[in-house]
Amino acid sequence: MTMATKQHGLADILRDLPVGLTVSSRSGDVLYTNARANAVSTDGAVPADGDVVQNNRVIQTTVHSIPLDEEVYTVHLSQDVTDQRALEDDLFQRAFFDETTGLPNRGLMDRSVSSLIEAGGGSFALAFIDLDGFKHINDYYGHTAGDQLLLKIADRLSVGLRPTDMLARVGGDEFVLLLSPIGDMETLKGDLEAVSGRLKEPFFIDGFEILSSASIGVSLFPQDGSSYDELRTKADGAMYRSKGRAKGSIQFFNSSVDHAASERARTEQRLRLAIRDRRLCCAYQPKVNFRTQDIVGVEVLLRWRDEDGLIQAPGDFIGLALELGLMDEVATLILDETIASMDRINEAFGEGASISINVAAKQAEDPRFMRDLAERLDGTGCPRRFMVEVTEEAFLARGHFQSHILPMLREVGAKVSIDDFGVGYSSLAALADITADEVKVDRTFITDVHRRPRSQSILKAIESLGQSLGMSVIVEGVETFEELAYLQAATRINFGQGYYFSKPLILENLGIPALSDGNRTAIQSRGVPVTRTSTLRRSG
Repeated sequence: MTMATKQHGLADILRDLPVGLTVSSRSGDVLYTNARANAVSTDGAVPADGDVVQNNRVIQTTVHSIPLDEEVYTVHLSQDVTDQRALEDDLFQRAFFDETTGLPNRGLMDRSVSSLIEAGGGSFALAFIDLDGFKHINDYYGHTAGDQLLLKIADRLSVGLRPTDMLARVGGDEFVLLLSPIGDMETLKGDLEAVSGRLKEPFFIDGFEILSSASIGVSLFPQDGSSYDELRTKADGAMYRSKGRAKGSIQFFNSSVDHAASERARTEQRLRLAIRDRRLCCAYQPKVNFRTQDIVGVEVLLRWRDEDGLIQAPGDFIGLALELGLMDEVATLILDETIASMDRINEAFGEGASISINVAAKQAEDPRFMRDLAERLDGTGCPRRFMVEVTEEAFLARGHFQSHILPMLREVGAKVSIDDFGVGYSSLAALADITADEVKVDRTFITDVHRRPRSQSILKAIESLGQSLGMSVIVEGVETFEELAYLQAATRINFGQGYYFSKPLILENLGIPALSDGNRTAIQSRGVPVTRTSTLRRSG
């Protein structure tokens, strides 16, 4: 190959390069451009270093100086990076912005606050905002309405923000607001009260008027922490104190909040250890027919053994387990123990006693969890003895519980109970749309029912509607003779549960049969003797 041929071939290569090539002299005269350079440049000018937008395309140019034979040439390499920049923008958007609201996310807030701290930008406030009751709104009105509500909430939270402030969505119903800089405390409190007030105004979505509020916890830099994680943790702790005190309120971090946060962390650790070490156990509270004195069933309740082996009520465990996503593990442990204790349950309460198991609304909407539960109950060989207790929230949510999940339980023969009926957001008319075997009237309507006309009216309405729909009605929380006497004299309800009859019982602490002895306390009401459970008859 001759030199001329090689040079000609090299010229062809330069001409057909996939990037634009422009060579200019020291004085700026263009000495050479290839075809690609002409394609990406619309004005014929020497391309500048960096990115430029031409005809809605992004052209990236890098400039290199090359000395040659006492002359310095400038080489410009240009290429169309429109698709690459679009992908980078998309990845950045996904990495640092919330898809639903378009707000910055947790990661970008972390970066921004950390940069502010490093720059020594002065004092600022970090407000952790948790929406009250958002899960119910999402369940009842549907996820589409929930997303629309989040957008409207984001708009209201953004009102009045300065360029130096920042709002981020950091969780499903959680926002973080950075206010920087801050002045005096009175002004800051006033600004936060305005934020809280805007969230309490009604929202209108798809023809519905939706009421909402938010609990707000606030930490301050530099007095409450020197890092984003520390400030966020303390604002989070203050928010939980706010929610516990009064939903929709504002709480600034202080030492008592720090103590509460430490207690919460200790409770979480104890919960995780109790699950790991299988120290969760069951207690069984009888459900009785207070007209025939028969035990008709038992409700399985959660208990835990502390580090000293003492059995304790769960306290905050259940709510914390739901919040941390640990409730499936807890439910599995409880179901394992219940199934393993069937023989002792039969001996203590009778082979005809139904066995009620509580399922959280979130679990009831999970097809995988409920399918596994149905299969476990079917595997006992007596699934018809089991009653799955679910709050009305699951029935009334715009999900698939009634249409898809309830049939799983029906197929194996398990029954379903509406737990805590009357304390949710539904009306009595909503009961007509629910398919269940039992409705449990919440204890709030039973406490002092004999002297509370409003509770009496509600109780009679639930009784009438439940019985007309073929549901058994049972009252919870019967604790006094007067309450029971009213139920016997003024209602047709037969079934009750509560400390008046029996506290929850630990099987290993019982003799067998469990309820065969004790002093009979006869109370005459409408000519029917009523007794405490210690002398009630076992079922079967």
